[in-house]
Order: sequence, then structure tokens, then C-alpha cells
Amino acid sequence: MKTFLFVCIENANRSQMAQAFATMHGGAQVAAYSAGSRPSGVINPKAIAAMAERGYDLTAHASESLDAVRDHAFDYVVTMGCGDACPFIAARHRRDWQISDPKHLEPAEFRLVRDLVERQVLALLEEAGVVVAVR
Repeated sequence: MKTFLFVCIENANRSQMAQAFATMHGGAQVAAYSAGSRPSGVINPKAIAAMAERGYDLTAHASESLDAVRDHAFDYVVTMGCGDACPFIAARHRRDWQISDPKHLEPAEFRLVRDLVERQVLALLEEAGVVVAVR
């Protein structure tokens, strides 16, 4: 099993969607987590709506702090353009995806970010040797 941590500042949009896509496409082969350097405490309703369109319920997620995952061991840690706000988390592999925060975007533009996150996750799963579930 491969372990993934997706990090953004608020843990309300990008990292939540990435965790969801890793779970959706990786299935039992992955353990996916998300966290934020300054979590908002809520999942953005736009992210919930965008993922519902893809058949995933983000209302079951919580906006978590990095403190909640500090004791985990990760194969991959992916930061999402949070720069200095993302402290170091140990992992075998680190990636930084420069994906802009979509929180203020209209739904059509938000979906474009969602789809970009999905493509990035799929590429990461392939890199990690995870056999992707049927899409």
C-alpha cells in the first residue's frame, strides 16, 4: 500500500479533492490523507459540489491541521502551491504542484481546477506504480 499526503493552506479545496481522487482511483492500494498549514475548519461548498458531480461525497471529510498527520509515514507528500506556509513533512518523495487556490472561482472555473487536480493525481498514482481503478 502506498501512502499519500496532500497539503494546501486551508485544507478546504485542492488537497481535499486530491485526497478524494487518490481514494477513488487508487482504491485499496492507497491510503490518502490531506491537511492544511492553516486549516479553515470547513470544506468549501464549491469543492463539495464539484466532487459530488464526480460521485464523491466530500461532506465526510474534515479540514485538518498538519498536526493531525505528523506521526504518519508517507511515501508521497504533495504540496499545492502553499510555499513557505507548508512546513516540512517527511516522505520518501516530495512534489509541489503549483495549483492556484480555486476558492473564489465561479463553478465552471472551479471545475477546471478540479479536473487539473484529478489529472495530477492520476499521473502521481501511475508514477507510484498504483494500478488505477476503472474511471
